Amino acid sequence: MPKTLFQNIVFTAIMALFMVYGMIVYNIALATGGVTNQTFVMALGELKIMAPIAFLLEFFIVDKLAHKLAFTFVKPTDRPTVIACAISFCICCVMCPVMSLIATLLFKEPSFGTWVQTFGMNLPCALLWQLCYCGPLVRLIFRALFREKKAQQPVA
Repeated sequence: MPKTLFQNIVFTAIMALFMVYGMIVYNIALATGGVTNQTFVMALGELKIMAPIAFLLEFFIVDKLAHKLAFTFVKPTDRPTVIACAISFCICCVMCPVMSLIATLLFKEPSFGTWVQTFGMNLPCALLWQLCYCGPLVRLIFRALFREKKAQQPVA
């Protein structure tokens, strides 16, 4: 995965954009009673507010914390897929309550109960979206953008 600061910025930006857009679509669908074509358009309005917030939180705070948390139950010698899933899980467990709080303050009637309900509704969706769809898709896009050149084997 990301090996340089630039790659980390690009990876985090793509991940934040995809995760936030998916979660905004989900929350608008909950609020309006379903998904229509308009749901995807409406999500773009909140995206320009929430994506930069998510990027900054993840890049400067959550990523480091999630790595520390993940390595309390996985080892560096584990398979890379296991490590990636553990880190993704920990990122969701930290980002979801924080982003739910921010969304509650910005777009809902702010109260403790509203935040708890928003967080409770968002966590299962965020975990599934991250682990099953968004995470693999973003890693695929990232690998396509930053193809590693394999050393060629000498011909014998």
